[in-house]
Amino acid sequence: MAGMTMSPAARSVDAPDATDRVGFERTVVDAYRRGVADAQLPSDVGVARSVIPPGTAASRDFSGLAPRIPRLLAEACVGCMACVSACPDNALLATVQPEAALPDTIAAFASAEPDPAAAAAAARDHFARTTKYADVPARRGHEPGAFGLFVDPAHCKGCAECVDVCAALGHDALIMIDKEPASATNVSTVDSYARDLRILRSLPSTPAEYRNEKALADVMLGEHALGFVGGAGSCSGCGEATAIRMLVAATRQVYGPASMGIVAATGCNTVYGSTYPFNPFLVPWTNSLFENAPAVALGVRARWDQDGQPGRRLWVLGGDGAMYDIGFQALSRMVASGADIKVLVLDTQVYSNTGGQASTASFGGQVTKLSAFGKALHGRTEARKELGRILAAHRTAYVAQTTPAHLNHFYRAVMEANEYPGPAVVIAYTPCQPEHGIADDASMRQAQHAVSSRAFPLFTYDPRRGEREAERWSLQGNPALRDDWAAGPGGAPDDFLAFARTEGRFAGHFAADGMPSPEIVATQADRLANWHALQEVARIDGARAAG
Repeated sequence: MAGMTMSPAARSVDAPDATDRVGFERTVVDAYRRGVADAQLPSDVGVARSVIPPGTAASRDFSGLAPRIPRLLAEACVGCMACVSACPDNALLATVQPEAALPDTIAAFASAEPDPAAAAAAARDHFARTTKYADVPARRGHEPGAFGLFVDPAHCKGCAECVDVCAALGHDALIMIDKEPASATNVSTVDSYARDLRILRSLPSTPAEYRNEKALADVMLGEHALGFVGGAGSCSGCGEATAIRMLVAATRQVYGPASMGIVAATGCNTVYGSTYPFNPFLVPWTNSLFENAPAVALGVRARWDQDGQPGRRLWVLGGDGAMYDIGFQALSRMVASGADIKVLVLDTQVYSNTGGQASTASFGGQVTKLSAFGKALHGRTEARKELGRILAAHRTAYVAQTTPAHLNHFYRAVMEANEYPGPAVVIAYTPCQPEHGIADDASMRQAQHAVSSRAFPLFTYDPRRGEREAERWSLQGNPALRDDWAAGPGGAPDDFLAFARTEGRFAGHFAADGMPSPEIVATQADRLANWHALQEVARIDGARAAG
């Protein structure tokens, strides 16, 4: 399989075929990076076949996009890896290396740089001594490890989501700094970051003894984890890209670098994943139509099984339209077939790729391009479809509702889905900055809030747990499991209204004095009813508040 692209115009057969990886990158990718492709490149067989080689987006340069970039304060870092998982652009890269050998490694690296002293000092600033990677391995008889964190200036879009995630955990080990130009005495910030990244590229993979299987975020330290290499044309802070990157990491690291393939439904993920000639995937993937990706996956699964590859993991990617709406029948049929196919639903509650209109994943009252807030109608009039509950009713599939902000829950859901001997669907909350009306750094924060406010509760449904429904459902990971609402700051209920007040898509529902509209109050009741339904199937007795 290969990424499908929109073919650029005016080419002849003299350019290198996309199957010639080296020739493609030297000729085609380089011409696009220099902005001369349309004028200078002839057509080629790869374009005619809509093929892009793997990983070509790794060379894409976004360093001129944002004026600021994250900087590590090593003395405050605990090595939690939350920032590395959160980055949608593969711009935060981590390693753990044996502590004793690091000074010699840095000295050898710095000796080849124009300013060895500055290069050595900068390299040391990227490494922290942490309990997690130094003291804990030492207690197990291993050499203490030094945790290193680096920022790729070419891929960082300056969203600052990593800084927000780190601050939310109380570590404050990342700050945003201004990118400074070169001066008579110093190289530019971008060039210094690129220099520092070279030492990371020179190091071996993190040894297995420093990776903790119980800390699932450590999967990003794996030698096969980085199968989504960055350079995708997604929006700054994109919630979808983080979920995809985590999915690919969790699958490749467990099953191997040639262990998976992707069938992608038309959507944002196929646009930013195949802006010719840039492909951020190291795994084979194909783009089908908006509505039939699960059907295509059935054919791919059958062919792989016929070819003696039943253990190869096959994932379908799709958004609201592909899974909730026009492609729902295909998804349902795939689940009913019992085929060993996995699905990641990128739930943005809106059709981001086609202008931001409402879908059946949209919340009641949500304002979108085609459900405006006006005199007669106040946003979307229908209630949200609960896809997870519908799929669980098939009784033959593993189903999870999760968010990338809940690291262990997300990674565990993906791993359990991969292990499940049949269809599995992981529905992930993936904020869309422009359509939700949130800041670039807000994806993880808003996903956390969506869960705590019952807008998007976490759950897993696993038929392997038993015959009774209550045995199959788990709501672990949600706050205040027996209550209607969790407590927010100051003790006030962290309800759906509290969540809605933080996003632009609901702004019209709150008067100047803060009074909510009847429509958004009705959506709050709908969210509470959904939570009650989940409590009921999971046999969790909860207090029922009035109203």
